[in-house]
Amino acid sequence: MSDVAPPTALSEVQLRFLCQDDIENVKQLCSDWFPIEYPDSWYQDITSNKKFFSLAATFRGGIVGMIVAEIKGRTKVHKEDGDILSSSFPVDTQVAYILSLGVVKEFRKHGIGSLLLDSLKEHISTTAQDHCKAIYLHVLTTNNTAIHFYENRDFRQHHYLPYYYSIRGVLKDGFTYVLYINGGHPPWTILYPFEKANKTQTNTSVEAFPSPHFILFLIFYVLSLSRVKLGSHRAQQRACKQPIPMKSLCRRV
Repeated sequence: MSDVAPPTALSEVQLRFLCQDDIENVKQLCSDWFPIEYPDSWYQDITSNKKFFSLAATFRGGIVGMIVAEIKGRTKVHKEDGDILSSSFPVDTQVAYILSLGVVKEFRKHGIGSLLLDSLKEHISTTAQDHCKAIYLHVLTTNNTAIHFYENRDFRQHHYLPYYYSIRGVLKDGFTYVLYINGGHPPWTILYPFEKANKTQTNTSVEAFPSPHFILFLIFYVLSLSRVKLGSHRAQQRACKQPIPMKSLCRRV
């Protein structure tokens, strides 16, 4: 593999699915890219089991990038990420979990990672259609390069996962990042529209501000709480000013 990728590398990149003949090559790539050691069974699964979307980007016959993802029902999401989607979605709603996404160092910043991610999105749109509501992944809190990559593509941090990874016997923290698609959303909270407004506003397809209806609802809700508290306070004031009956005084004496 060349030490420096040519400027036209992306135009020469081809995509194909991984196969079992790629196992040794993929093992070496994962060893170079990730600090986590995967068992041999994992490499067997991602290259043969059809439940995985395992796509390679090749340049002049050699693998220079790959993405591995699994599309599954939301009820099969691990416990720590069980609230990725609101429980209001049907049980057959699907999510896509990215297990691995990497590019050879000298081929980075050529658009290959984006090409692989876009290919996953296209696969979802043709197979799961609008039944898939979210794409999510886990990343080390210290992997700033990956975090920057995903945040630039509208993924948002969903969870902080303390001691999630065990790397060479040392526990490391992780994040869950999520990209909502096809109307997917997390469980509703009163802050959700404002959290949504904080997403990158340069993407015109993203709603930049909360709905006017929600803002009106929030205003009336706050005002109603204020009225309840004010009414309760006035009632207490009236009770304090009200003269105490003579019989009550006699009982106290």
